[in-house]
This record gives sequence, C-alpha cells and structure tokens, in this order.
Amino acid sequence: MALTTELGQQTQLTEVAGILLQTSTVGNWSQIQNFEAKPDDLLICTYPKSGTTWIQEIVDMIEQNGDVEKCQRALIQHRHPFIEWARPPQPSARNAKDCMVSYYHFQRMNQKLPDPGTWDDYFETFINGKVAWGSWFDHVRGWWEMKDRYQILFLFYEDIKKDPKHEIQKVMQFMGKNLDETVLDKIVQETSFEKMKENPMTNRSTIPKSILDQSISPFMRKGTVGDWKNHFTVAQNEMFDEIYRKKMEGTSINFCMEL
Repeated sequence: MALTTELGQQTQLTEVAGILLQTSTVGNWSQIQNFEAKPDDLLICTYPKSGTTWIQEIVDMIEQNGDVEKCQRALIQHRHPFIEWARPPQPSARNAKDCMVSYYHFQRMNQKLPDPGTWDDYFETFINGKVAWGSWFDHVRGWWEMKDRYQILFLFYEDIKKDPKHEIQKVMQFMGKNLDETVLDKIVQETSFEKMKENPMTNRSTIPKSILDQSISPFMRKGTVGDWKNHFTVAQNEMFDEIYRKKMEGTSINFCMEL
C-alpha cells in the first residue's frame, strides 16, 4: 500500500514499506521487486550523495581497462542504469553529516524532489528519515550487517578520497580484473573529482534545467570531507551525535569525519 505524502511544491513522494520514494519509482515497484540479478551482475548500492557517480565511473573505467574513449561512449546514467528508475552488491557509504549537507544542496537543485526548505528544516527532515530513499541510518546499518554474509564489497567515500589508488585496487580485485600499474594510475587520474566535474559524461550538464537546475547548486559541488562543519551549528552537531549513537549502537562501523 502506498501513501502519498505532501513534502513541498516541486513534487510528491510516495511511501512504500515505510520508505519515501519518487512516484515514478513506485509506479514500477512490482517490476523492481521482481528483478533477478545474474551471477556476473555487479550492483552498486549507495545512499544518495554518497559517491554513486564516482563509483560508477571507477567501475566502468576498470571494466574498459582504463580506455578513456570507451568511457565516453555514453552518459554515465546510460552506462549504469538505475534499476529503481532495474541486488554480488557493492555498497558505498559516506559519513552522515557530509551526506546530509550534500543531499540538502542536491535537493535544492533537483526539481523532481520536494523543496528542502531551510537548512534547519532539512536537518530535522533528514534525521527523521523523511527524505527520498529513506533513512541513512537504516540503509548504512542494513548493508553493513549483511556485508559478511554475501559477496559484498563495502566501500567508504572518505577512504576513496584519502587513498583512491588503494580503494580502486579493491574494486578491481572484487571485479576479478588484473590491470597493470600504468592503467591503474590512469584510472585514478580520470576519476578524480576535478576531472569528473568537467566531464559532460559524468557531471549531468546535459540534463535539462527543468530537472537539475545547476544554477542553484552544481551536481558535483565540492566532493570534500568535513564540509558539514560549515553548516552544522554546535547544537545540531551535539543533537546529531546523540541520535547517531542511539541508532548505530551495537555496530562496528566507523566513519572518518574530516581529512
């Protein structure tokens, strides 16, 4: 059963099994639920604004053996289609504070998502999980608890920022690929934030302003670790830390909050 929830002027989200989703996704829900992965499928499972485009491009560069021209064959969203617009999975997680900030700016410019309101409004919305694709806490905790039971490679956004070569090697090994050092260095270079921000195949610059208005905020905004400190008040930081402690109690997961 789906319940429509009014969250803003731009669009509506619809609740399915306690998670708010775009109405277009809900319309295809039975097809999505019946999706069956093939043994050699690689599925990227990220919470919004946690490095989705980044890991998509890394995976494609590895699959194409570092061939830049082949990776220019189509827009990233066509090379890696979203099953929710078609689950070994490869989750990627980002610390919740930076994720919240990035999601806030993304929702400001995404004309297909509800207007997030002020930062203070959005802070409450996010911590209560009332955003598209649900609670960060539930998503991250759920995948973390499954990672040792299935063929899952769990990556951290902050680790890729800190040591991209090492993390890309992990992805490469997970994919069963063996690329030489020269190709690996090329992939590191071509998947840097700076390169991808200027790459029309990854920066979503071809998407109409009526969908993603990049005059409000660029799709690839900063790509840093620790920007949350420019948004959180002292009171919000203390409140969030207490909520995080309660919701993530009993898990062994640890996030880097600044580099």
